Amino acid sequence: MGPETSDDAAVYRLNDDLAIIQTVDFFTPVVDDPYLFGQVAAANSLSDVYAMGGKPLLALNIVCFPDCLPAEVLEQILKGGADKAAEAGAIIAGGHTVQDDVPKYGLAVTGLVDPRRILSNAGASPGDFLVLTKPLGTGIINTAAKGELAPEESFRAALETMLELNRRASEVMARCGATACTDITGFGLLGHAAEMARASAVTLEIRTDSIPVLPGTRDLAAMGMIPAGAYANRDFLAGQVDMPEHLSPVTTAILFDPQTSGGLLISVPAAGIDLLAGEMKRAGVRAKIVGRVREKGPFPLVLI
Repeated sequence: MGPETSDDAAVYRLNDDLAIIQTVDFFTPVVDDPYLFGQVAAANSLSDVYAMGGKPLLALNIVCFPDCLPAEVLEQILKGGADKAAEAGAIIAGGHTVQDDVPKYGLAVTGLVDPRRILSNAGASPGDFLVLTKPLGTGIINTAAKGELAPEESFRAALETMLELNRRASEVMARCGATACTDITGFGLLGHAAEMARASAVTLEIRTDSIPVLPGTRDLAAMGMIPAGAYANRDFLAGQVDMPEHLSPVTTAILFDPQTSGGLLISVPAAGIDLLAGEMKRAGVRAKIVGRVREKGPFPLVLI
């Protein structure tokens, strides 16, 4: 599997029983604490493997670091990444560091998957339910936090969701007959949903009143704490979303909000939705049904 469907990672089949997943991601700090930044960045990088239905195996550090910061900061970033990788059952096997004016960190990750059980973003079928496993709002809350305007409750909730691996959600969907999956990161819910719709040659119907949102997100969006990436996502999807006139600017901003270490958007047949919902609850995953898959129409996405 290559770039044809804008999937989350590349997959290379080694034999009938084994394939490798390859992905890479890194970014600038989203929190001030270097250890927590390392953890969040690692969780975000590992997410693509989980979105494909695989298990992380090895990872390489990718680091950009300025010479004006003490080495202890870099040590804490790397420790955070290593601890999160260990939580995922993966091994940090080295990496590469370059000097840069702005710190950046992430991982190049290799995972394993059974070729017969790969989940791409191209398998959604009409009649399937759409399930989202994490609430939205990390981009808006992180933007407010940079200006010290995010309430403590909101920031803590955002940090908790960014630190959470998509491991349990991935394991559940693999057992419950999911047909397609993508993780929600920088392109926001609508950006990644549109990729799934195009890859699957369907239309995704999303219920805006069912979208889970982190506490305080709506108030912060109403204050204008909207990251530039949300506007870029909206512009990129111009003409691709059938959007009702009554949709508020706040809800619109949340739907386009770029996420850091966001959840999985999973397509699952109607016959398996009760099983998946029950298994997600038992696994402690805050999954919620957010829409349905329809026959392909004039728009990749329809909001109701």
